[in-house]
Amino acid sequence: MGGQYRITGDKYPRMRPPRRRGRLVLIVTASVVVIGVLSWGTLQLVDVFTGGREASAAGTKADCATKVSPSPSAAVAVPRPGAVTVNVLNATTRSGLAKKTADELKKRGFRIGEVGNAPKQWDKKVKGTGLLIGPVSAVNTSLPVLGTQLPAAGRSTDAARKGQAVDLIIGDGFKELAEKPVADRALAELAAPRPAASGVKAGC
Repeated sequence: MGGQYRITGDKYPRMRPPRRRGRLVLIVTASVVVIGVLSWGTLQLVDVFTGGREASAAGTKADCATKVSPSPSAAVAVPRPGAVTVNVLNATTRSGLAKKTADELKKRGFRIGEVGNAPKQWDKKVKGTGLLIGPVSAVNTSLPVLGTQLPAAGRSTDAARKGQAVDLIIGDGFKELAEKPVADRALAELAAPRPAASGVKAGC
């Protein structure tokens, strides 16, 4: 070797073999696949022991559309005219009006109580066709039934009133009661059962 060969430069040859990048990529990919498989298996075990699938099925059924089917039910239990006592009072200057009206109501099945002139607080002070007054309990019972005979009449309640009788105070605008066929039809509609929505779950 003598002095024929000299080492020049500041870099020395690397003696280790070159890195194999392909093997490194393969190892990383295999690791990711193994982790994914383990995760999926864990989820399956959780479903088995917690009933996850059954809960999911139950949730699906609960989300099914609900069909609404009408079922007849009476909106208000209205009394028959024979169970309603009416006091017919005349607040106008026309004589005989209270008796005539009371006779017609009696023919239509109502029970008649007092017939005469209206008390001072109402005498000549009712400008419309009439005024129906009853106890608070009559709001959805007797007053609507009597109202079918005189639809345009006003309605009022008296908390201090005793008994279940209702007053028909005839006003200046009164001409006559509603025609009997019209009143009968209104009474039938009032007492007719109305459809109430009831939920029925549809099959999924």
